[in-house]
This record gives sequence, structure tokens and C-alpha cells, in this order.
Amino acid sequence: MYFLYILFAILIFGILIMVHELGHFLTAKLFKVKVNEFSIFMGPAIWKRQRGETLYSLRCIPLGGYCAMEGEDENSEDPRAFGNATWWKRIIILAAGATMNFLTGFLVLVILVGFSAGFQVISQPVVDSVEAGSSLEGYLQPGDRLYRIDGERVYIANDFTTLLSLDLARDGNFHDVVVIRDGKQVTFPRLNVEARQLPSGDGMSLRYGINLVTEPRSLGNVLSYSAKSAVNYARTVRLSLQMIFRGEVGLKEVTGPVGIVKTIADVGTQSRSVSVGIWNVLSLGAFIAINLGIMNLLPIPALDGGRIVGVLLTSGIEGVTKKKLNPKIEGYIHAGGMVLLLALMVLILFKDVIQIFV
Repeated sequence: MYFLYILFAILIFGILIMVHELGHFLTAKLFKVKVNEFSIFMGPAIWKRQRGETLYSLRCIPLGGYCAMEGEDENSEDPRAFGNATWWKRIIILAAGATMNFLTGFLVLVILVGFSAGFQVISQPVVDSVEAGSSLEGYLQPGDRLYRIDGERVYIANDFTTLLSLDLARDGNFHDVVVIRDGKQVTFPRLNVEARQLPSGDGMSLRYGINLVTEPRSLGNVLSYSAKSAVNYARTVRLSLQMIFRGEVGLKEVTGPVGIVKTIADVGTQSRSVSVGIWNVLSLGAFIAINLGIMNLLPIPALDGGRIVGVLLTSGIEGVTKKKLNPKIEGYIHAGGMVLLLALMVLILFKDVIQIFV
């Protein structure tokens, strides 16, 4: 079963990167930018077909893919080259990959929430009851709406558990909790929020001793819950990046494709049933999709975000000076960024492989 989850994880990871490249491809075609090749997966080609000006290929390594546009990384006199498109078209093309990742993550969440039997939709984190003996007893009351944890907004139940697990306050179990009670904000500073580690089931009520008001499943609250879950995933990525930049998380906590595949497989095999395993794996896949979208928009050379910044800077300078800048300069910057990224990826890959066998 573990091997099957490994294959499933590789497929998920490959599809997510392929969807990213599909976003670039579709918007490039929309804006009449010439696409030389669109490839599904990487490595040696096992199938190729030329249709018009574009070569379509299927390659043998099920990780990623690429959309090779004319004039993307080199000078081109072709009027339909990427570098000759207007600045706003180039930005839309560059941002389309991450946008597709966000949409994919949201769509997966909608399917999971909308079609999972027994799933309880809680799009508004309103307290239904507080269990006796809970650390929150005497503070929270039925009807309270969870509003903030350590300064971060709470939209759904998962926000509450995520923010507590990240331990933003970095002060043990003590957290600043804000609720809305009778239309007014009530603040509980340094509230001791203790988790109950019970062996059966999941859910916030079993971990923190509060039960939330559930809602009948409808299209509206399924879409609302899925959108809020996507926002929660995005915020988790943001907070994790902040922890990395503050030095609170070391290299050993950062993972690459190999580590991601292993994590997905572990999540599947550790679930109490195959159906729950598939649900958990797809949920993690939605998180990874949103993660990929955010990471690609970081303003780092060679990433889409870095290229977007490059387009904005060069367009602004050219607008002021009325002179076209040498595209080789930007190319050198992105090439240097790519070398650094590849070096980092090799280090992370080495670390992931070591952890598998240690």
C-alpha cells in the first residue's frame, strides 16, 4: 500500500506542476505569444507531436513540465515573442501559473468538502458547547464566535487549530484569544489553551474541549468553507516563511519534491482507512498546490515573482528613459537566481534522501 501511495504522490506532484505550466500556456496562447513547446513531465520524450507552431510532448519523468515561449530567456526579433509583448500581458502570463495552482487547490477543497460523506461544515467558528474539564471552561461560552488567536483572524475551525499548532506566541500553551460575544470583542490575554491528545477520531472538539455549531451542507457554505480553507492554507505558508526568515525553522524542516512525496505517502498510510487516507492525501495536495502558487510568486530571480518584478522595473525604467534596456541584463540576473535555486534544491534533495534512510 505504501508503494501505491508513493505513486499517487508522484502523480499529484507532477499534475500540480503541469497545471502551473498549463496556466502559462493558455494565457500565452490567449495573448498570441508564440509557444515553441509545451511538455507534460520532464526528461526524454516518449511522445511528440507538432501542431502548428507548437511542439507538444510527453516525457518519461512524472515531475513537472514546461512551457517554452519564444523570446522568454533570449533576444528574439519575432513580434510575437514573449519579450516583445506589452508589460501587462507578460505579467498576466507569468502570474497565470500560480493562479492555476490556487484554483486547483480551491477546486480540490470544494470536491472534498462537498462530496465527503459525514463531513461537518463549520464555515463560522461559533461555540456550541464547552466540555467539562476543558482549559477553556469558564472563559468561552455558547454563542461566542472565535475571532483572533495571537493577532491572527479565525475564519473556520481549522484556523483555530492551525494557529495554535504554529504557536505564534511562542509561549507554551498561553495565547491571546479574542471572541465576539453579543456583538462586542472580548479578549482573554495569555489564556492557557491545552490540547487533549485523544487516540480516537480527529477534530477540534476532541483536542481542545469545545464543540462548534455545525451547518447543513449547501452550495453556499461549501464554497465559503473551501475558500476560507484555502486562505488558511495560504496563511500557514506565509507564517511558515516568516518563521524561516526569523531563524525559528532550520534547513532540516524545509523539504523538496522527494520529501513532499514521502510526506504524502506517510499521510496516506497512517490514516485509519483507505478512504480516509485518500481524503487526507487530497487535502494535503490542495495545501501543496496553494504552497506552490505562493512560492512561485516570491520576488526571487528565476521564479515567476522575480520575473514579474523584473518586468515592472524594466517597464518603469524604459518608460522614464524612453530607451529599451538590454534584456541580457535581466537574463543574467535570473540565470544567477536559477543557479542558487538549483544549489539549494540539491542540498534539500540530499537532506530528504538522507532522512529517508536514517
